[in-house]
Amino acid sequence: MTTEQLRAAFLVDKIFDNQKLTMHFTDLDRLAGGGIAPGAESIFLENDKETGSEFFLARRELGIINVGSPGSVNVDGKHFTMANLDGLYVSMGSRNVSFSGQGAKFFLISCPAHAVHPTTHIRKEDATPRALGAQSTANQRKIYQYIHANGVKSCQLVMGFTDLAEGSVWNTMPPHTHSRRSEIYFYFDLGENIVAHFMGQPSATRHLFVQNDQAVLSPNWSIHCGCGTMAYKFIWAMAGENQTFDDMDQVAKLELR
Repeated sequence: MTTEQLRAAFLVDKIFDNQKLTMHFTDLDRLAGGGIAPGAESIFLENDKETGSEFFLARRELGIINVGSPGSVNVDGKHFTMANLDGLYVSMGSRNVSFSGQGAKFFLISCPAHAVHPTTHIRKEDATPRALGAQSTANQRKIYQYIHANGVKSCQLVMGFTDLAEGSVWNTMPPHTHSRRSEIYFYFDLGENIVAHFMGQPSATRHLFVQNDQAVLSPNWSIHCGCGTMAYKFIWAMAGENQTFDDMDQVAKLELR
């Protein structure tokens, strides 16, 4: 694929579009990702013909992380105050979901569901990060697991974010693939910096240069790792046949081409 074809197929270059709700449906386990920066007025989660249902969450579940200033989410009359990097799991069957807060920026990820789990607020201050990597290999980082088998329950959605330590730029090296799950990476807090996101089959890798508030689609056959011009954060979200975080197929560094 040419650079233009690669970016058109796998890069979501505009997650936030002023005060408009964006939602990008994919054929990767029917994942849909988007965002909303509500501004002065509340914005509702509107239905999309892609759901094929009466309302957006009739047969779907939703994960949310606020990457901006404090805001709030209202779910069927229940109010959730969302600090920066707070998360929210929204249950299948929720009919009325709205977002508010000047300066708030909500990243959204949704996938099909077949069971109801309770809507749950996930406070960053209550999460226990998982420390990985080392300063010597420039990949020291903390992984915050929000929606997962041992945390907030869902039908098939798994979601959290990774925060690289100052001076670290590599994420997930050596890389891996998820033959049983698709994944979406959303890069944020980059400022004017960029990340070289590597993807493709291990024997035929490709790269995308990613800017702030952009997302990359990662099929189950593709590696996914990145190297930035400084430390950065990214939200990862997965859906597929299982929710086992460590169920991955490792790729040795010397096998990459």
